[in-house]
Amino acid sequence: MGLVRTSAIGLASLAGLASAQAADMPGNRPVAPPAYVRPLEPPALLSGWYLRGDIGYRWGHVSGSNVAPGFAAPGSEKLGGSFAGGVGLGVKTGWLRTDGTIDFGSPMKYEATTLTPNDTTAKVSAITALFNGYLDLGTWYRATPYIGGGLGATRLRVSEYQSTVAPPFSGDGAHSQWNFAWAAMAGVAYRIAPNMQVDVGYRYLALGDVSTASDAAGQMTLKNIANHEVRVGLRWNFDDLPTLR
Repeated sequence: MGLVRTSAIGLASLAGLASAQAADMPGNRPVAPPAYVRPLEPPALLSGWYLRGDIGYRWGHVSGSNVAPGFAAPGSEKLGGSFAGGVGLGVKTGWLRTDGTIDFGSPMKYEATTLTPNDTTAKVSAITALFNGYLDLGTWYRATPYIGGGLGATRLRVSEYQSTVAPPFSGDGAHSQWNFAWAAMAGVAYRIAPNMQVDVGYRYLALGDVSTASDAAGQMTLKNIANHEVRVGLRWNFDDLPTLR
């Protein structure tokens, strides 16, 4: 009996050892689940913010002018066109967008007739800073139409003033001044990348009056300067900057 008991114990030990070794075989080990990796997400403070850059062409408008007392007022007044560009920073929340922009334009040529055609001339330029609000009207096939308006300030400058009939007669009549400015705009933005849009739009920009420099004879004031603008720009959203949370 002792021999039988000893043999049985030995066989049981061998079976247990074999079982443990089989469990440790590579094919039988349990596979640990892959570690969870959080997706890349934009920083909360940057979500919705965007940069913009615009270029365009503007057609100037002037409603008339005031001249010094005793001098003839010019007629056939017109303000030419110029190229313009600007940059801005904004934020989008749902269908509402707001941004701050600053725009620069090349000088527009003022021409008027007092005695002979175009005998009164000047150049008018503007630097304009605006705070704008827009309402996006929905998106179809990547295109988002919008309407908007803006309020701000502009620095108007008259230079190279020349006239033999309306003062000032000395110097070039250069003068700069700050005015209240406002704008109304409409356009459409087209998404060309997940975080980039091309913006094509129209803007009416009202800049107010601007005066030339004065001399002993007086000065001239150009009334209600305004621009009709066609603009093309790019908007890039900061959501392009992912980070681990």
